[in-house]
Amino acid sequence: MTRPSPTAPFPAAPLLGALAAGFGLVSLAQAQTAPADPPAAESTQQMPVVKASASAVRSGKHSVQAVTTGIGKGTQELRDIPQSLTVVTERLIDDRNLDTLKEALHSTAGISFLAAEGGEEDIRLRGFSLQSTGDIFRDGQRDPAFYERDTFADDRLEVLRGAAGMLFGRGSTGGAVNQVSKGPLLFGRSEVGLTVGQRGYLRGTADLNIRLSENAAARINAMLTQADNGGDRIDKQGLAVAAGWGIGMRNEFQASVYHLDNDNGIHYGLPWLTPATGSIRRVLIDVPAGNFYGAASDQNRGGADLATLTHIHRLGPGSMLKTTLRSGRFDRDLRASAIRFAAADLQPDGLPVTGDSLSAATVLTRGNNVKIQNLQTLALQSDYSGRFQALGLKHAVLAGLDVARDNFENFGASTTAAKPRTTLGTPDDGAGIDEASRVLASNRRFDATALGVYAQDLVQLAPAWKLLLGLRWDRFTGDYATPQIGATAPTRRARSDALWSQRVGLLYQPTAFSSFHVSYGTSFNTSGDAYQYDALGTNTPPEGSVNVELGSKLDLADGNLSLRFALFHSVKNNERNRDADTVNATNYVLSGQRHAAGLEFDLAGRITPQWEVFLSYAWIPDARVDKGADQINGAGIVTCVNCSMQGEPVGARPGLIPRHSGTVWTTYQLTPQWRLGGGVNARSAMAPYQVTSFEAPGYITADLMAEYSVGDLAFKLNLNNITDKLYADMLYRGHYIPGKPRTLQLTGTYRF
Repeated sequence: MTRPSPTAPFPAAPLLGALAAGFGLVSLAQAQTAPADPPAAESTQQMPVVKASASAVRSGKHSVQAVTTGIGKGTQELRDIPQSLTVVTERLIDDRNLDTLKEALHSTAGISFLAAEGGEEDIRLRGFSLQSTGDIFRDGQRDPAFYERDTFADDRLEVLRGAAGMLFGRGSTGGAVNQVSKGPLLFGRSEVGLTVGQRGYLRGTADLNIRLSENAAARINAMLTQADNGGDRIDKQGLAVAAGWGIGMRNEFQASVYHLDNDNGIHYGLPWLTPATGSIRRVLIDVPAGNFYGAASDQNRGGADLATLTHIHRLGPGSMLKTTLRSGRFDRDLRASAIRFAAADLQPDGLPVTGDSLSAATVLTRGNNVKIQNLQTLALQSDYSGRFQALGLKHAVLAGLDVARDNFENFGASTTAAKPRTTLGTPDDGAGIDEASRVLASNRRFDATALGVYAQDLVQLAPAWKLLLGLRWDRFTGDYATPQIGATAPTRRARSDALWSQRVGLLYQPTAFSSFHVSYGTSFNTSGDAYQYDALGTNTPPEGSVNVELGSKLDLADGNLSLRFALFHSVKNNERNRDADTVNATNYVLSGQRHAAGLEFDLAGRITPQWEVFLSYAWIPDARVDKGADQINGAGIVTCVNCSMQGEPVGARPGLIPRHSGTVWTTYQLTPQWRLGGGVNARSAMAPYQVTSFEAPGYITADLMAEYSVGDLAFKLNLNNITDKLYADMLYRGHYIPGKPRTLQLTGTYRF
């Protein structure tokens, strides 16, 4: 089947002026402050700049410890960020075979996943949603699309916790996730790897670093992954190419392209089971986690294509202007089966399904769940970072602007074909429908323009005290339209919002190995975050949220081990609601409120030269819906008193917020050739989204790893979920997606 394409041309024109302005800033800075490029003899003096900015981990890919980050726009030490930040390094990604963004996020604490209606990456951090369209970034720029993200070209993953509006504009209360791409280096080795595993798993990767000249290099990352996966197939390929010129010089340029193509299956989940007649509890269906009951024709196709140009102009020691232009195209074609128990009259005993009647003959139905989308983006970002002294105080300033244009189109796909039913005892039965027979039609478009301007100053008040002040202004404009569909008239809705975001932090750093902070930050969510407006949302201002945090970052073992600790309180203080007083109103009321408060800590690095550890833990004892409204149904009748818009009553603990969650991973270099590792992932019981009547049970899973190296060749054996624990990983009110079953994989790597 040919994937649909937007009917409108790519709207590059509105951003040409901004592009000229961004690069004009560079030219102006060159004319006023920058001499010509230094001669070759001076280039060696610039090399330390490259090493400091190109590596965010203490020992490249050979450590789980990070010491700097770029998530704050300019490169900063973690100790200078008054906010919680967890970094999943390339070392941890490789050790645990974390092939996707979801798998990498499972190796951090405080994360949960919604089994979303569209199968997208709906991530919850500290109990608040990270929108796939607004809170996931690549190299500090918004990665605004629904697609299955792979880690093959990632140097690391950065998880910023708490409000991030001052840095990124519109977004979640919970935080932001930044994927950091592997870039060209003037040093470093290349490697190729091959992984084979159960369920027909085969994955090949290549990471080639090529030095082109004294200050130019290229980096090529490639990936091919295939697996039968018990019917839920994996078939994807990726290529990322980046070339840099003038690396470490006064003017540095980089051009890169990124391509990811998915032709995967889709496991949409299984229905919750009532264990016995009269019980209101729910449990998991006792079948192997690897069982797939979807149709053979189910698919999750799509991917991403990005082209990026970056210019770095170094104004002097510690000061630079970085300007990035990115064009992106994303597409998604999802055809999934929502698995449900068939009606009682279709069951062998003619009774509703419970734990008492469940058997291999239990009949399951397959629903039709379709999401077909295209998105084109164009974004320009220019950031200045500099250090200077004024009024007797030291300043570290970040300032910049970003502008973006998104063009989104959604398609409907009608069919008269009904998916055949199946039974619990016949997973992967090979039945399906002809998906190519569906009739596609565009059913909505959303065009958005976003502009943001920000400035932040980290002031050294005294030898041990620093004050951070940040302010950002954003304008987000959306234009939503639906065509004439049968007798339904077309619609056209538009809205524009302008908002300020603040960030304040006080840091106390008595030694070079300790940093303590208290911080306050805000964020906001617009009605158009999901690329659509309903009739009431068009007239509703953004929601707002506040995050307060008290924390510390300590370096132990002579700086080889990092400990992060934080107490936090996050509040969404004007959540959208609709109550009995606004039955005939034209907008929602911002009357709702919910909060989450708890404790987090991370430990990463080396306890001894041979013993390495990564630990991440979150405890959220206090989470509650504080304010709600009287909900109404379509007939204008009050159906719930003091509920949130998600249907959760005031006083209830919202879904998808486990009280305890965490992971630990540790390795030991037993001999120069042998390295052994192991770890656990754990999560306590929690309720699904929009449900307060039952909880999904908690779980603990364990993983093992053994690696043998001889020269440039290494062999690594991973055994994940060693007890084959059955657990609900992603949750929704009507279904759950089980976690991965026990999996054995062997990886061979050659470095050269």
